[in-house]
Amino acid sequence: MFGMANDFTHREIMDPMSVMHTARQLGSASICDVDLSQPVSLGTSIMAVEFDGGVVCGADSRTSTGSYIANRVSDKITALDEQIYTMRSGSAADTQAVSDYVRYYLDMHRNQTQKPTAVKTAAKLVSMLLYENKSMLMGEMIVAGWDAHNGGQVYKCAMGGSLIRRPYSTGGSGSIFIAAHCEHTFRPGMTRQQAIDFVDNALRLAMASDGSSGGSVRKVVIDASGVERTYTGGVF
Repeated sequence: MFGMANDFTHREIMDPMSVMHTARQLGSASICDVDLSQPVSLGTSIMAVEFDGGVVCGADSRTSTGSYIANRVSDKITALDEQIYTMRSGSAADTQAVSDYVRYYLDMHRNQTQKPTAVKTAAKLVSMLLYENKSMLMGEMIVAGWDAHNGGQVYKCAMGGSLIRRPYSTGGSGSIFIAAHCEHTFRPGMTRQQAIDFVDNALRLAMASDGSSGGSVRKVVIDASGVERTYTGGVF
């Protein structure tokens, strides 16, 4: 045992470039030639749906850099306020920056007014930032949450800044594969469990069809009682 530990501690630390050079000599150039300089992308499947009393947000968990899967368990559902969340697709860096700015502005707004933030306020801020910086940002976001005035709400903030409220919304590269399924299975006034099942089934279908989506299904349920996070493990 001591000999093994001693051997391990005295092993030579290899330079990463020499490792890649050796791999190429061994015929693994196709593995090492992945272009990691491409931006980290949330080429993805995201969605949110209103139910009677709240909203359910959902997203897959795969993050890619070109053809390389950089993260299998990423979290694309980001809190903007206590009961307001956003789902992010497109450039991870761009949408994270927008989320951080919106969270900062909402904190100031809440401190100044001493009132809970309306979901529509958060959605308008996201939309405004996407519009004002549309030449530099590559991202599409869904804002969903609950407030005392209008209950559960879902807003689509498309690339370029347009803002649309819908009873449910999908986004990302996987959304084209589930458009017909969602249109056929959605029912207004669904219960909490029906909405959870609706999101879970739709995202699993998207993950099975879209090469840029995969991992697990992350879900956030938001209603008057608070926020509940769940996930469904996947094999995609």
